[in-house]
Amino acid sequence: MTTTFRTLAKYTYSSEAQIIKGRLEADGVQVFLSDHITINTDPLVSNAIGGVKLKVLSSQFDEAKDILDAIETYSINDEGNAIHCPNCQSDKVELFSSVKDFKSLFWFIFGLLFSTLPFYTKYKYKCENCKTEFNLE
Repeated sequence: MTTTFRTLAKYTYSSEAQIIKGRLEADGVQVFLSDHITINTDPLVSNAIGGVKLKVLSSQFDEAKDILDAIETYSINDEGNAIHCPNCQSDKVELFSSVKDFKSLFWFIFGLLFSTLPFYTKYKYKCENCKTEFNLE
């Protein structure tokens, strides 16, 4: 009998994946992380290799998806209220960093060449429903 795993989610940092892994294991779901050691060694390669993959047994995929959906969190403001998309008013909004302008690209390359953390990163919000990217005002 062959044991197969399916990728349930991908995370930029292994700490995020470890938290979800612990929650799933507490509910009896078998979990396997891949690429977490590589990303722990050099976090700058996370986007290049597709992040930390959280995998579960194929037979437990639906159960794990239900658990993950129940605990999925989205961005909140300083008062603890959900941030809403200006386009579709959905509250399924996530924070992400981007390297789209020259300043971000310069500091990314500088950090890569000299093994330092990035000094400048631009953050935006992205709606999961309509894919609109926006800044808070």
